[in-house]
Amino acid sequence: MNSIGQLSLDSETASSMMPELIMLLGLIAIVVVPNLGDAKFRLPLTSVRVPVLLGGSRFELTNDPRMPNRISNLTFSLALLSSLLLISESPSEVGGILAVDSFSRLFSTMFLAALLLVSIATTHRLPAKTNAHIPKESDSESVFDRKISILIDNRRQVDFYILLIMVGLGMTMMTMATNLFMLIVCIELASLSTYVLVAFHKEDGTGGEAGAKYFIVGSVASAIGIYGMSLLYLWSGSLDLEILRQSWLSMDGIDPFAAFGIGMMLVAFGFKVSAAPFHLAAPDAYSGAASQVSGLLATASKAMGFLALFRVLVMITVPDGSEAIWMIALGIFAIVTMTWGNLAALTSENPKRMLAYSSVAHAGYMLAAIAVVGSGISSVDQNAIILTAVSFHLFVLVLFKLGAFLVLALLETEGKGHEIEHLYGLGRRDPLIAGSMFLFVLSLAGVPPLSGFLSKLLMINGIVSTSASTGSSSSVDIVSWAESVDPLFWLAAAIVLNSALSLFYYLRIGLVMFFEEPSTEKSLRAAPSLRMAIFACALLTVLCGIGPVSEWLLDTVSSAIDSLMYE
Repeated sequence: MNSIGQLSLDSETASSMMPELIMLLGLIAIVVVPNLGDAKFRLPLTSVRVPVLLGGSRFELTNDPRMPNRISNLTFSLALLSSLLLISESPSEVGGILAVDSFSRLFSTMFLAALLLVSIATTHRLPAKTNAHIPKESDSESVFDRKISILIDNRRQVDFYILLIMVGLGMTMMTMATNLFMLIVCIELASLSTYVLVAFHKEDGTGGEAGAKYFIVGSVASAIGIYGMSLLYLWSGSLDLEILRQSWLSMDGIDPFAAFGIGMMLVAFGFKVSAAPFHLAAPDAYSGAASQVSGLLATASKAMGFLALFRVLVMITVPDGSEAIWMIALGIFAIVTMTWGNLAALTSENPKRMLAYSSVAHAGYMLAAIAVVGSGISSVDQNAIILTAVSFHLFVLVLFKLGAFLVLALLETEGKGHEIEHLYGLGRRDPLIAGSMFLFVLSLAGVPPLSGFLSKLLMINGIVSTSASTGSSSSVDIVSWAESVDPLFWLAAAIVLNSALSLFYYLRIGLVMFFEEPSTEKSLRAAPSLRMAIFACALLTVLCGIGPVSEWLLDTVSSAIDSLMYE
């Protein structure tokens, strides 16, 4: 048995960490396979030549520029399948810093599903051409630029998918982290890769600027989080999440180190979830990045931040259901975030910025629910119900939010998608794609019976069922009851009002797609794999709203949250 530090590489560990091992093998394959060739090494003082495979003239198969995409798709498909199979496995501990249970595997499944969709979408958004030609001096300027663009896209296939798999490794590893240091390291592994992915299309002009802004703001947020982690270590003497939890439970009063440490962690994770006022870099990043990368930031990266909030804020600071010191601040952040996001989206003319601000608003909805968890008026069972609702929303958000960005990625294959005018007449150009986009925005708005409605309803129900009972039973009318009810009740009202407000810009997208004249009657590009991903998201958006699929997913999420709350 070999070991790396405390991680034992035995058969049990390999089985429990199969998705991560598959991604590691995929990472190695992406680096090695495109470099395979007929190179040979001559043994000294002999004429014998031994094949070494690395170098020389590349084999025809491995020289295919589409190979990295195929390896990436296969890697994420196998990792996703293995993660699904491990959801129901019994919990296991790895090295004292990782815990594999239904909670971690469920979130890993969500991350891997999102990454698989992004990888599939990139097949056409960053296409690899086998018939690439070196430009000639006799070529026109447009032909010359097109040939250069093809050569550049072929050259950076490996780079993109290496970064994508690194994001996957960081995300799935952080779901298992039981140590705060490990949690932060895994988050940064995923974050550093996303910074580069945002700026990947730097030739577009906006990509480099967006990546730089996102990196600077993200680095500052990470530094604040690491400083907060150091304060928690000074306070507790350990970074183990369970020890931190027990230390908080036994604390007499509020220790300044603990309070400031938690506050700084809240700021760091606030950036990850795009909570106001820490969201200012998000709209630029979303609009400057390729649409499939923007979709990844709006779904999987956001879920990663909320998972960190579950681990740190909820599990450490409210172990006994008492009121958390961050409750009031988080409630204020929630209202400001959802309102700011929706108001900014109303005035956006760029669909990607509109969806970015929509993502900010959705972060506010989920923060409102988490604020109730830290209120001290909810029981452990009620907290589990609320966290189940938030987790369910994170899961279905991958379907309709990422699906909407994939539609924009399809438009980007023809150089469009950055202005609302590019959606004009989409229903006439491609009715199925337009219909899918309309489904996505309706689900984002929370229109029944779609999955977005069910997830919002569950969050609102969790808030109302917890806070409404605090109203005075002797109230003679609704006004007197409203004056006596816990202020947290109005977080649910804020979600309802903001959801109604969001209908204006979501329905605007439907209006321009079906009632405006298109600038061209030309159909969208075929892009079969990208279309398949869009239609899969559309179908699941409907199925996860009502019926047996939604019931199965909700039961699975509930079981995973129970494993977190009652471990």
